[in-house]
Amino acid sequence: MNFWKSVFASLLGSIIFVGVLVIFIAFFVGIIVSAGDSEQVSNIKSKSILHLKFDTPIIERGNDQAFQIDLATFEPVVSLGLNNILADISKAGQDDKIEGIFLDITSIIASPSSVQDLRRALVEFKESGKWIVAYSEGYSQGGYYLASAADEVYLYPEGGLDFTGLSTELMFFKNMLDELEVDVQIVRGPDNKYKSAVEPFMYEKMSDPNREQLEVLLNGVWNKMLADMASSRDLTVESMGMTADSLSIRIAEDALELGFVDGLKYRDEVVDLLSAKIEMEEEKELSSGDPKKLRLVSLEKYHKTAPLKLGNASWDSDEVAVVYAVGEITGGEGDDETIGSERISKALRDARLNESVKAVVLRVNSPGGSALASDVIWRETQLIKAAGKPFVVSMGDLAASGGYYIAASADKIYANENTITGSIGVFGMIPNAEKMFNNKLGITFDRVQTNAHSGIMSITKPLDPESLKAINESVEDIYNDFTLLVAEGRGMSQMDVDQIAQGRVWTGTDAKRVGLVDEFGNLEDAIAEAAKMAGMETYNTLELPKFKDPFEELMKGLAGEVETARIVEELGMPSNYVEQLEDVRMLITEGDRIQARMPFYLNWSN
Repeated sequence: MNFWKSVFASLLGSIIFVGVLVIFIAFFVGIIVSAGDSEQVSNIKSKSILHLKFDTPIIERGNDQAFQIDLATFEPVVSLGLNNILADISKAGQDDKIEGIFLDITSIIASPSSVQDLRRALVEFKESGKWIVAYSEGYSQGGYYLASAADEVYLYPEGGLDFTGLSTELMFFKNMLDELEVDVQIVRGPDNKYKSAVEPFMYEKMSDPNREQLEVLLNGVWNKMLADMASSRDLTVESMGMTADSLSIRIAEDALELGFVDGLKYRDEVVDLLSAKIEMEEEKELSSGDPKKLRLVSLEKYHKTAPLKLGNASWDSDEVAVVYAVGEITGGEGDDETIGSERISKALRDARLNESVKAVVLRVNSPGGSALASDVIWRETQLIKAAGKPFVVSMGDLAASGGYYIAASADKIYANENTITGSIGVFGMIPNAEKMFNNKLGITFDRVQTNAHSGIMSITKPLDPESLKAINESVEDIYNDFTLLVAEGRGMSQMDVDQIAQGRVWTGTDAKRVGLVDEFGNLEDAIAEAAKMAGMETYNTLELPKFKDPFEELMKGLAGEVETARIVEELGMPSNYVEQLEDVRMLITEGDRIQARMPFYLNWSN
């Protein structure tokens, strides 16, 4: 009898499992079908207003075939890349059906360079003769920076405006490692005093060089923001700085009196203002504060409209290949959010061997990573130049350390003033967890080896002096190669490169001053320059590498979200700190121990 009970129980469990699996598959098939349906071209009526909200993170490169799921509502989430948004704002400026832009924004989830690109696009939109109205119940600092580009800026009467300046906070692990009895053995390139990625494992607070570079970095970004806002609002940089220092904006009326906004309005009043702007004169068209009667077109919907017929490039025109290198640099294949040396090298190789491609632009948005993987990618950039094709780099939010390594040999480098770049330096970290295993867990180790230094990278024993010396010499060699590579690529002496290297990061403004960047400009500027260098008047663009399978990426993303949520709940720690700790774990336990990466994490609050 017990046997049959077990059989029936197992059978019932199998039936339930299969049923759940079928429902799960059907659910995702429905989502895929929905995503496919959403790709139909949208029709836009005349007297429409482009409605920009920016309430989801802005990624570097949009994938029209990808789909994400909001786990709270199980609704598909559209992720538009910076490239999509900039192209759509430009298209709207030339679209007779779009009257203006309603910038309906509180904050923006993007780094300063991306926000700068968006702000520049809005300014260019106004130059087409169209208007922008900004409104919020409460502006964050980054949100206001973007909104300040509008012709009219309005704030809710009981709302607020955050204007206090920039700050950054670093997390240090030394005391935690001491408690665990884990010793992290660290090596850095010679005089790499600014290469502070190792400092959290050495100190309890910032070193003086690190504090110096961070102060310069933040002040550089903040001064650019102040200059842009002051110019748009007819204020002075000095007065805006004093406003931040004195916390002068405490209530909405303060923002109005100080000239930060043009009026205090309720949403229905802003809706009526927009109605008047598009001259909805017929009684049946009057909005009466009802936004549903306005022809507001979301960015997601506008993205699906047919492209305007501009220019004279045909389907068989020559091409500029745009290779996106986004994320940390690792060996292997990588994915759409990680620069895998194999995948990006193949993309560069495909561009070089494609006869239709006459020039190549490498779009870099990376804090760096594996020194070896960076060199593998760099080699492909050399082959492009050897093939006689112009090679131009466009830097996004970050092009630091390994990110600069793969960019250094370009014929021309473009960056924004707020791009973070440089960090020319190398470090290595080899953890020794022997005491933790022995004293905390009661685990001991014994070993057999064929040679004096077999198992040199073991995390269960300390490095002997000779091994440490060998690793240090290896790091110094890599740093020497790095600075020599930059010197040759930038037409500088290696000694001069060393003076601006040493692991130091720079804003785009300072990077141009010291010779690491050639021009200020965005991706479109870099593409236009590459085409000009290749002698092309008309051209198409070819984006590489091809995107990963969207279903596989979705499942991986869901698994990552679930795991992060579980750890956040257990540790009671903000999710960005948990993700940072996971990066640290991987850095000291997996992959290449010799790294060329940015010396700290920056979580921008906008």
